[in-house]
Amino acid sequence: MIVRQTPNALKIFFTLRGSIIPKIYPQILLVTLLSTLITVIQHEFSRSFPSYTMAPFTVFGIALSLFLGFRNNASYQRWWEARGLWGQLVYEARSFSRQVLSFIDEEDERGRDTQRYMIYLTIAFTHAVRHRLRGTAPWQDVERFVAPAHHAGMRQTQNLPDYLMRLLGQRLGDSRRQRLTSEQMIQNMDERLTSMTIVLAACERIHNTPLPFAYMLLVHRTTYLYCFMLPFGLVSSLGWLTPFTCAVIAYTFFGLDALSEELEEPFGFAANQLPLTALSRTIEINLLEALGETDLPPDIAPKNGYLP
Repeated sequence: MIVRQTPNALKIFFTLRGSIIPKIYPQILLVTLLSTLITVIQHEFSRSFPSYTMAPFTVFGIALSLFLGFRNNASYQRWWEARGLWGQLVYEARSFSRQVLSFIDEEDERGRDTQRYMIYLTIAFTHAVRHRLRGTAPWQDVERFVAPAHHAGMRQTQNLPDYLMRLLGQRLGDSRRQRLTSEQMIQNMDERLTSMTIVLAACERIHNTPLPFAYMLLVHRTTYLYCFMLPFGLVSSLGWLTPFTCAVIAYTFFGLDALSEELEEPFGFAANQLPLTALSRTIEINLLEALGETDLPPDIAPKNGYLP
């Protein structure tokens, strides 16, 4: 995710960090070259292209703007829901660790081991959710928080976060049978585990259900068609301003299209997607600190304005 800075009036035209330009400059360049070619032909061979009324392009542009606006809103809604879910995960992990440390009896070794075991599994669950959504290997981040006896089972499971949640549930049941805490607190802690499971399922729903491909294809085709047709309608009235005007319009339409495509999948590594690594590290630091450990990993700081 881009860590936003407010550029001044001059820098705003030259800022590339966080801009969509690096992703769409080939399309802008293509439209500019086509517009320049058409302008040169019109200048050298006058009346090569007849004068068209701008009414069809205006109606076409309004329709395209509505399509792009709808898709952009739908993509941003997915991005914002995903951010809300990860905020809920931070809340649930902190609340669960507080309940574990406050209400599980730590008078004997069993209670202290249970506290450490459950908080470590919560950290492992957070990392596992991130890796599952990003499709990356989780073992380096997860195995150090899970007992070696469970490593073989982790590598065989199809859904690692769900497997870790089952281990948490089993240990919570053991705590009930060993009477390490009250029945009421067992129920409250189980509600926290249920909430974290809901977060996992909701993130998987967003990840596995993209916007309909047919709609995306329609917007792509319409954007290209409009930007390629536009120079023919503008050249007779704008002359040498045609390439500049078409480049600005192409930047707007292709930029909205590319930005909505990036926001549609909020869990990736792109500049405008969510900083899942930083959020996972925040949970890890908070829970280890609550456990009383002093050897804490450092916060993840932005690099070149980018927070992974």
